[in-house]
Amino acid sequence: MEKYLEAGKIINTHGIKGEVKIEPWADSPDFLLGFNTFYIDGSPVRVISQRVHQRFVIAKLGGTDDMNSAERLKNKIVYIDRDDAPLSEGEYFISDLVGFSAFDEAGAELGKVTEILTRPGGDVLVIDGNREILVPLIPEFVVGRDMEAERLTIRLIEGM
Repeated sequence: MEKYLEAGKIINTHGIKGEVKIEPWADSPDFLLGFNTFYIDGSPVRVISQRVHQRFVIAKLGGTDDMNSAERLKNKIVYIDRDDAPLSEGEYFISDLVGFSAFDEAGAELGKVTEILTRPGGDVLVIDGNREILVPLIPEFVVGRDMEAERLTIRLIEGM
């Protein structure tokens, strides 16, 4: 498991006082509000203030005092430290599923999860084995998950 996790992308500036608009890569933009430090280009950046606006996070970051300094952060990926993000029982980071073995309901191995695609309709697992299988990351298809054994049970339907 990686120490730093991608949490979003700075998509634009906001106003003239150095704020940035972050597209969060989480279940809810509120998730990012719990962090005092983001990591950008491998360096820690202090979060001075932040708030949710629609489905985005508007943040004032250390070192961005005007629109020009905020503009330099446009299109940068925002990372968080895994240790700063405690999870409740049963919660997990989707990125942790990469490398898991996938099996069908009868126990036959389908392959390994090699990637997770983020699509407007939801996340999709890419499973590489004898062939590539794309599986929506929803309970109707991912019917079992063993985080310790790094194993997923997949319900296949015709056409998968």
